[in-house]
Amino acid sequence: MPYFDVASSAPLHPVARQALQASLDEGWADPARLHREGRRARMLLDAAREAAAEAVGCRPDELVFTSSGTRAVHSGIAGVLAGRRRAGRHLVVSAVEHSSVLHAAATHEGTGGTVTEVPVDRAGSVAVEAYADALREGTALACLQSANHEVGTEQPVAEVAEVCRAAGVPLLVDAAQSLAWGPVAGDWSVLTGSAHKWGGPAGVGLLAVRKGVRYAPQGPVDERESGRAAGFENIPAIVAAAAALRAVRAEAAAEAPRLRELTERIRARVPELVPDVEVVGDPVRRLPHLLTFSCLYVDGETVLHELDRAGFSVSSGSSCTSSTLTPSHVLRAMGVLSEGNVRVSLPLGTPDQDVERFLEVLPGVVSDVRRKLGAPEAAARGTESASLVVDSLGKLCPIPVIELAKVIGDVPVGGTVTVLADDEAARLDIPAWCEMRGQEYVGEEPAERGAAYVVRRLS
Repeated sequence: MPYFDVASSAPLHPVARQALQASLDEGWADPARLHREGRRARMLLDAAREAAAEAVGCRPDELVFTSSGTRAVHSGIAGVLAGRRRAGRHLVVSAVEHSSVLHAAATHEGTGGTVTEVPVDRAGSVAVEAYADALREGTALACLQSANHEVGTEQPVAEVAEVCRAAGVPLLVDAAQSLAWGPVAGDWSVLTGSAHKWGGPAGVGLLAVRKGVRYAPQGPVDERESGRAAGFENIPAIVAAAAALRAVRAEAAAEAPRLRELTERIRARVPELVPDVEVVGDPVRRLPHLLTFSCLYVDGETVLHELDRAGFSVSSGSSCTSSTLTPSHVLRAMGVLSEGNVRVSLPLGTPDQDVERFLEVLPGVVSDVRRKLGAPEAAARGTESASLVVDSLGKLCPIPVIELAKVIGDVPVGGTVTVLADDEAARLDIPAWCEMRGQEYVGEEPAERGAAYVVRRLS
């Protein structure tokens, strides 16, 4: 069964498995002790730190291992904010950061700090000028991911690091998605990563803090990991994580062009095979193995289930689920469709035939889901009605968009359709539909329940 979801978690690399098994016998002792077993464990830990630091591009004494990538992010942000408290309490983040960064920002704001979110364009990229404008007197820290976890867009980290350095503000880079493909360029100050993203075991993160960055660990600390990550080190997992990172880096040079060709094939052929599809994310500045496309008139979760039944493990660029019903903050910031998203992230060694079979299966899956939801197959002919009102109250997206599409042809060019909806996702999906279909989104008006979304027919 093809697994196309390494952006969520990569399978354990064979080299990591070998290193894990070997170090279970050698790395179980306390590396802080001076006896033979402790010295052996310390040697393994030091070797893993040196290998990881070389891959990251920092000094070994600047890097510590944490219990997860999320813990690395939280510790990195809290430590720098505390260390630079005298400089101010202003934090800058992009609108498409991983939720771990945004949760840390919300906590900072809840304790009296201030946060500025830098917007992104429709491709999911920040403008360097916008980051520069967000920096001000009192800015303690700026955060920018190296590449987006939902759409694969690579951010201009080196350029943003330059403006941050000029302003005297440290830059924290969440590099979880990109470390497998190479070191992060630019003069960054703090960097985080997560081993299970590159084929290491879960439960290992890394935090690199450059010399000269003011950093104050928060919470109880001990002598472990320079006081930045309390608790006994999981040496077998750390050794496996470092071995996996070194292994995938050795394979990346050959695999990146091949996987980029496969994802380019998907990018080009999906819109040809499936009507009403938009591929989102930057087409050029992107990770080689990851892409996301948005399908109109489908429920993304249903598409994922049907693809799973057909033998393909993929995920959604949206966090919409039956439990949260919350549109993805990344897709919302980009202004693209929040429903009907499919994220494909290919593992190393993906065969061509798996991608070809995916392209064979996808059109039928999307067509079946659309048919079950009653989506329109073709534009309807216009009538004399200058305006229509569609009542979609109580209905979850994509139903409001489907009902809009069914009646847009029933008003003349220049006429309007008003959609009444109380699903939060409609606030993003209806403007995104207009962008995709060449219609004008007039705006949102207050309604007795939910909101009224007004669309003008242009063609």
